[in-house]
Amino acid sequence: MRLPVLGGDFARIDEEKALPLLHAAIDAGVNYVDTAWPYHAGQSEMFVGRALKGGWRSRVQLATKLPVWMVKTEADWEGFLDNQLKKLDTGCIDFYLMHAISAEPWQTILKLHGLKALERAKADGRIGQIGFSFHSSPGDFRTIIDGFDWDFCQIQFNFLDEQFQAGLEGLRYATARKVGVVAMEPLRGGTLAKVPPAVHQIWERSKRPWSPAEWALRWVWHHPEVVTVLSGMNAEEQLRENLMAADAAETLSPEDFVFVDEVRKFYHSRTRVPCTTCGYCQPCPSGVSIPNALSFYNDVVMFESRTVPAFVYDHFFLKAGAGADQCTECGECEPKCPQKIPIIAMLKEAHSALTNGGKSDG
Repeated sequence: MRLPVLGGDFARIDEEKALPLLHAAIDAGVNYVDTAWPYHAGQSEMFVGRALKGGWRSRVQLATKLPVWMVKTEADWEGFLDNQLKKLDTGCIDFYLMHAISAEPWQTILKLHGLKALERAKADGRIGQIGFSFHSSPGDFRTIIDGFDWDFCQIQFNFLDEQFQAGLEGLRYATARKVGVVAMEPLRGGTLAKVPPAVHQIWERSKRPWSPAEWALRWVWHHPEVVTVLSGMNAEEQLRENLMAADAAETLSPEDFVFVDEVRKFYHSRTRVPCTTCGYCQPCPSGVSIPNALSFYNDVVMFESRTVPAFVYDHFFLKAGAGADQCTECGECEPKCPQKIPIIAMLKEAHSALTNGGKSDG
């Protein structure tokens, strides 16, 4: 979902960079490739299908997700799956998920017999393991886990979100019921890799020779209940860093957790918008690049400087008609947001903070 793109456009995957990056990851031992129907404005699955030709497909476990919010009839379960098999150019999807399940989509699945459709697909070999991805409350998580004999699930899990959504409690709840857990957002959309000086100083006091990204990944890997970790790499240096961290991963010490707790408190005190740049709010009917606007706003607050984010926002988004000033307050984005962010209000704040005369209130 975070492949390199052209000109900051989610829908335009830079295949000249993305293809060798994916192949290098597989050659290095990465064996779980995760995509979904809406990623990169619907282009991700087709790219992955092309990228895994020529013997690469047999070397990975392939995962994708069915967009439950688009399902209107019982026939849609089969329709989406068949379409995804074609887009991915494969006869079997190893790990197939109901995408972004919460209370309302769960009722859609039950009402339209989605689980029976998945069981049929598993029985005839079109999918391997049945799962769901999750962005909602702990109560919803327990209801969904208990409502079906799932093979696995996917939850947001990082040291900032230990008590957020399913969180650590959900991780352990699923594991106790023999449901495998895939951890997403280990770097919280890159936030935990690109850190302000104050966080660098905390990590440096630890005497550990780890980068901020390695600290975050090691925290996730410390939990034995996690089956695998999804990291949205879009550059060779990110791939190298993650591979090195994985090779060296070990259990964190009690002293390590002291520093993690200190960093966590710092972030919780300063993050203005809990956006992970997942892109579920896209595309905006008015063309607003919502994740970028909110991400730049967080940068202003976190770094206490608007110089760099304001420059990028002005030159690459405002001038392209993708700034927050284009928001018509239609409200289409807010129900799609896994973090339940009041996007309309936050876009107004972001635009004020990022334009001339605007000031962050963080």
